Order: sequence, then structure tokens, then C-alpha cells
Amino acid sequence: MGKIYDGIIGVAVGDALGVPLEFRSRKEISQSPVIVMQGYGTHHQPAGTWSDDTSLTLALLDSIIKNQSINYVDIMNKFSEWLLYGEYTATGEVFDVGNATSRAIMNYGQGIDPLKCGGISVYDNGNGSLMRILPITYYINSKPNISTDEQMEIVHNVSSLTHRHPISLIGCGIYVCIALNLLSKEMSLIKGIKRGIEKAFQYYSDHKWKDITTYIRLKDLEYFAALPENEIKSSGYVVDTLEAAIWCLLNTNSYKSCVLKAVNLGEDTDTIGAVAGGLAGIYYGADSIPKKWVNTVLKRQDIEELCNKNLL
Repeated sequence: MGKIYDGIIGVAVGDALGVPLEFRSRKEISQSPVIVMQGYGTHHQPAGTWSDDTSLTLALLDSIIKNQSINYVDIMNKFSEWLLYGEYTATGEVFDVGNATSRAIMNYGQGIDPLKCGGISVYDNGNGSLMRILPITYYINSKPNISTDEQMEIVHNVSSLTHRHPISLIGCGIYVCIALNLLSKEMSLIKGIKRGIEKAFQYYSDHKWKDITTYIRLKDLEYFAALPENEIKSSGYVVDTLEAAIWCLLNTNSYKSCVLKAVNLGEDTDTIGAVAGGLAGIYYGADSIPKKWVNTVLKRQDIEELCNKNLL
């Protein structure tokens, strides 16, 4: 089914595992850790329901495939169709919309330039752009001659549609650098993560982005991987989400164990599951995901069909 499906179904399964647990504390979840895909819970949705993480990932991917390019107006049109009309949802119902994403789409509806719709305040650094950035990896991968500067400009612009603060842009940049390495299948998981982080740190240091220091714990990956769970936060802050996802990857050896560790961290479970699941899906492949989980994901065939369309 191809490389695209590996990562996208990885996002959807991780998201769906986390939806019933969202906002529950780590302590509460630890009393009965999740080991299967459940339904209902926080948002009272049937098992296999994915949230805005997957919806906006699919909307972005659909735009890239249909345009065979990055068209910021079209992306925002598709984001608007999701928010206003329930397009790209699992059940036709939009739930649990992030404030920054909602504001950005409303800004777009008022005629603001797409690249200026996202919030620029330090308080606008939720994980709403990180959770949907993965399709950009496939676009960049299809352009072998694209420079690092061009890659990062695209990543930053796509983040800026809803999240413009440098901390959010950097988080997306680090994530895509890691994803590109894992997609190459030319190195181990740890080496792929390490080299992706090194590339991102080099870029942001060279370009004097002072907010790269916000992600300083990732620079010493051996130290970071050895941190105990109580040192890993699972809030909706973009830095916490990226750290949690990478920590889960470093401390597991399969897709299943990675996303279970992610959602059992508690709090923003769907997004941490989605962000970790996308990278784990790329590295371990869709065939490694438990078949029962994949078959439970709502609109799985629609996801497959989209991923099977040609990207350039």
C-alpha cells in the first residue's frame, strides 16, 4: 500500500487509542492501563474514532495530492470544511477543537492571508500544528533536490496556518527532520531520531533561532532516553508533546508498545498517540500495527484510498 499509508494509519490508530482517555491523569490511567482500543470515555465516541489530529492530517494530505503542490489557500479551505461542515471526520461530528486552530480558521474566514492566520503569542504554542504536519514529510521526500532551507520554509509555512510562534515552527521542523530519516529506511530508529534532531539543531542554530533552546533536552539523546517517566510531561504544549512522543519511541521496540506507552502517559493522549504513532508507523510499517486496531479504525478504507493516490 506504500509508504504514505504507514505513517498516516499510524497517526489514526494512535489518535483513536487516545481519544477515550483524553484529559485523564497519568495516575488515574495507571490504575487500569490501556492495552486495547476502547470506545466512549472522555468524548463518548465509539471505538476507532479519531479526532482533529487525524482529520487535519487527512485534510492536508488530500490538498497536497489533489494540487500536487503546497497550496496554502486550498489547505485552509479544507481545514474550514472540516471545522464548519465535518469533512475529514470519523463520524461527521467535529469534537475537541483546539482554540488556536479554531481562531486561525475563523481568521481565514474573515479574509486574513493564510500565512498570517496562526497565533504568534507564546501562549499559542499548543500542539495543533505538530499533530498534522506529517504529510509534509511525504511531499519533501518526493522532491530530492529541495534544499534544507526550502524544506524548512515549507514546514514553517504549513505550521503558520494555525500556529506561527517560533516554538511551534521549530517543533514541526524537528519532527519532519526525524520523519524524513525514518522514511529513508537507511538507519536504525535511534540513529534516525538522533540525526534528525542534529540536522534541526544545526539549521536553527545557523539561522539564530534562539527558541531552539526550548528543546535542549533532546540534544543529548542518550540522557533524554534514560529519563524516568515522571520527567516526561504529557500536556498539550508542543514541546511536551514532541518530547513525549520521542521518549516513547526511544523506550519501546514496536508500534504497539510505543503508542500504548504514549496514551498511558495521560492528559493529551490523542495527540501524543498520534504524533508518536506517525513516526512509529513510518519506522515499523503498517503491517506491524495490530490488525484488530486497524480494522476498528473508522473510515479505514477512506484513509487507504487517499494514501494510495499518487503523490507526484
